[in-house]
Amino acid sequence: MKKIERKGEVIFSSYKRGEAIHKAISMKREDILFEIRESKLKGRGGAGFPTSTKWMLVSAAQADQKYIVCNADEGEPGTFKDRVLLLEYPELVFDGMVVAAYTIGAKNGIVYLRGEYEYMLNSLEGYLDEMRKDNLLGKNICGKEGFDFDIIIRLGSGAYVCGEETALIESLEGNRGEARNRPPYPVNTGFMGKPTTVNNVETFAVVSHIVIKGGEWYKKLGTDKSTGSKLFSVSGDCDKPGVYELPWGTKISELLEIVGAKNTKAVQVGGASGICIPKSQFDRTLAYEDATTGGSIMIFNEERDLLHVLKNFMEFFVEESCGQCTPCRIGNVKLLEGVEMIEKGKFTFHHINNLKELGKSMQVASKCGLGQSSPNPFISILENFREEIFNGNGGIHGK
Repeated sequence: MKKIERKGEVIFSSYKRGEAIHKAISMKREDILFEIRESKLKGRGGAGFPTSTKWMLVSAAQADQKYIVCNADEGEPGTFKDRVLLLEYPELVFDGMVVAAYTIGAKNGIVYLRGEYEYMLNSLEGYLDEMRKDNLLGKNICGKEGFDFDIIIRLGSGAYVCGEETALIESLEGNRGEARNRPPYPVNTGFMGKPTTVNNVETFAVVSHIVIKGGEWYKKLGTDKSTGSKLFSVSGDCDKPGVYELPWGTKISELLEIVGAKNTKAVQVGGASGICIPKSQFDRTLAYEDATTGGSIMIFNEERDLLHVLKNFMEFFVEESCGQCTPCRIGNVKLLEGVEMIEKGKFTFHHINNLKELGKSMQVASKCGLGQSSPNPFISILENFREEIFNGNGGIHGK
């Protein structure tokens, strides 16, 4: 298992179990929402939607039942930071869920755990039992009359698409994991048709610290548009792979130096669905306004064959597409066929350019984030590493 290589100023700063819960129940709900809004915290799963907006919409919804869902379906290739949080810092994640429940008025919480993480189930269930014994879950939490909330864990079935929040909800309801049409949105029509907030494991962990230290403290780190710190799952060709907490705004070149990467040719930012960045762009920053990521950083040195890397990514997307919408179902197959044509030297540049345009159409026409992001590596690798990819493969007509 990858270990924590660098502990930053936020997530891995000092914290005691239940601390955020005790603080939260002494506050007005609107004051908690204010602190989350002041922090400018954005969802840490990759989409970057403002957490306070999502919570305020659910809080304002009129319903007899509301739900908190923790998205622990960590399926993006190259990402493992949520696994580390759940195993080593469950107090941050579960306390953050309890704070969210108090803030929006929910009585039920669900952790949607990646199917491959089933080995964690007993330890997480045991931790929740300890919380119940300490009155951090259950009836009248921490003596707060009327504040009732509990958490259950549900296992996914290994479907990448269920990382998308509406597909996740469909799966929780016992249906096939497919993205829903939006609107309506989960904040008003979510799990079982009730207002639901779906947040990432890391988002809840950050909330626990913001409640204790305040939004002003948090937004002093990072950049104006990307406040605070971020957990990065670093893998590939480097001396020290693992989990790193770094402030948003860190340059890719700085990260490479920290992790001991040498002779780096490319960095895949955002996992398989992210973008492949060449050496000439290593001065770019890791931030929502530049090179954004849910956490995955893959490093490739000069010895790696990027056409092989791209083929691996596209095979993954063909396999994982739920097939519901045509752009994704057919588009990913066509992009993979293009990669295979390049491998065999049986292509025209005109056709490859048409496939890039197809990828751009997929980005706007696909129903969910899978089809919207799967063309990213195809477009970025072929554009940023054109000489390498087409070297010796001039194509049928070479133009």
